[in-house]
Amino acid sequence: MTKAFIADNFLLQNERAARLYHEYAARLPIIDYHCHLPPSEIARDRRFENLSQIWLSGDHYKWRAMRAAGVHERFITGDAADRQKFQKWAETVPLTLRNPLYHWTHLELKRPLGIDDRLLGPDTAEGIWNECNAKLARPEFSARGIMRQMNVLAVCTTDDPTDPLEHHRAIAEDSTFSIQVLPTFRPDRALAVESPPAFGEWVDRLAAASGIEVKDDYDRFLDALRERHDFFHSHGCRLSDHGLETFPAADHTTAEVASAFRRVRSGKELSADEVVEFRSAVLEQLAAMNCEKGWVQQFHLGAMRNNNTRMFQTLGPDAGFDSIGDAEVARPMARFLDRLDRDGRLAKTILYNLNPAHNDVAATMIGNFQDGETPGKMQLGSGWWFMDQKDGMERQLNSLSNQGLLSLFVGMLTDSRSFLSYTRHEYFRRILCNLLGTEMEQGLLPDEMELVGRMVREICYGNAARYFGFDVPEI
Repeated sequence: MTKAFIADNFLLQNERAARLYHEYAARLPIIDYHCHLPPSEIARDRRFENLSQIWLSGDHYKWRAMRAAGVHERFITGDAADRQKFQKWAETVPLTLRNPLYHWTHLELKRPLGIDDRLLGPDTAEGIWNECNAKLARPEFSARGIMRQMNVLAVCTTDDPTDPLEHHRAIAEDSTFSIQVLPTFRPDRALAVESPPAFGEWVDRLAAASGIEVKDDYDRFLDALRERHDFFHSHGCRLSDHGLETFPAADHTTAEVASAFRRVRSGKELSADEVVEFRSAVLEQLAAMNCEKGWVQQFHLGAMRNNNTRMFQTLGPDAGFDSIGDAEVARPMARFLDRLDRDGRLAKTILYNLNPAHNDVAATMIGNFQDGETPGKMQLGSGWWFMDQKDGMERQLNSLSNQGLLSLFVGMLTDSRSFLSYTRHEYFRRILCNLLGTEMEQGLLPDEMELVGRMVREICYGNAARYFGFDVPEI
């Protein structure tokens, strides 16, 4: 039997770190305020036939590693059998040493799947496959069962404005399921005027969903967006989310934007400058709606997407061909936030930064727009995507500590499509406790367990519960 890799004190390198984690963090419930779980799978309480379905399907982190290891696409996104795909992943796992996938893989095998007596590799694949598949057949390993096992209290999915939200409604009306599953308003396609045909098709869907005839009228377009914003609010939505390479913050007039909307609706392409002007105008309008309703707005910044044309044409987006971008960040961010702040339209805001070179830019920027009334109104979001690993999390925690107030941070999220990803919260909590416990050992923080432990509790649970206003218990 192999000594457990994910032991009780995994990542906890001293006695104070271990006490902080086990006494203050480990048993806290999970508020997962940003994820990409399909609400339909929660509504129907999906049961997964095998480990590949719950673990490999849609996971572009694993797909990238498998491609790097020379695995043919047939065994990644192709038509190979699920057992074959799992075998190729098992063969890849030993090659991921020092990649965060090695940690995440074995964390998820331990919780909730209960395997910590062996490492995943080609020689253990068969036994792990059979054992996990047997567990997945049990009720406690359904979509809802896993959420209950992992002590989840609230989840926010990511939803297009045209979504009818019937699955959220079904979940909310089910008295047998107490976990809150709330929608998040993600209107990225309202800004995507660089492709007139795709934009036009989406606007038609928006018009149908809202019941507002749009045609080529920009004001009616905004009315339709507002109607959907209201609709989401009526279904419990309290967050928006926006994926941007950088903030669009160009000067514009309403007449110019209305003209651009008419032209793009007629199928004409806009110039690069006109695209940015349109995006700037619409994003400001959406931000104003967020402020009016008291929502929290999230901005995920810095991803350069769909870099491989050949694979984008074959597989479409979100297939593992994105990277960290290096677009200009500081000036457009300042212009965008300042316009909202000047007019009293700046909602609670979380900035997620993908490029670690810009961590301190974002961390100092939020300090410019704190309002002196709402504690932690402006937040530096957790390390995300390429940065949601040990080094990235520590960098984010250090930037926030140096430039702001770590004690008011709203903590971690999964940003995942997988029901097995809740251990991402455990990973973060262990890293946080190790960072703080080590500084206690070094005399850089007071050796006061209750003082620092209270801060841990707030970052891992309490701050998020208050910031988002979820109906969850105080702890």
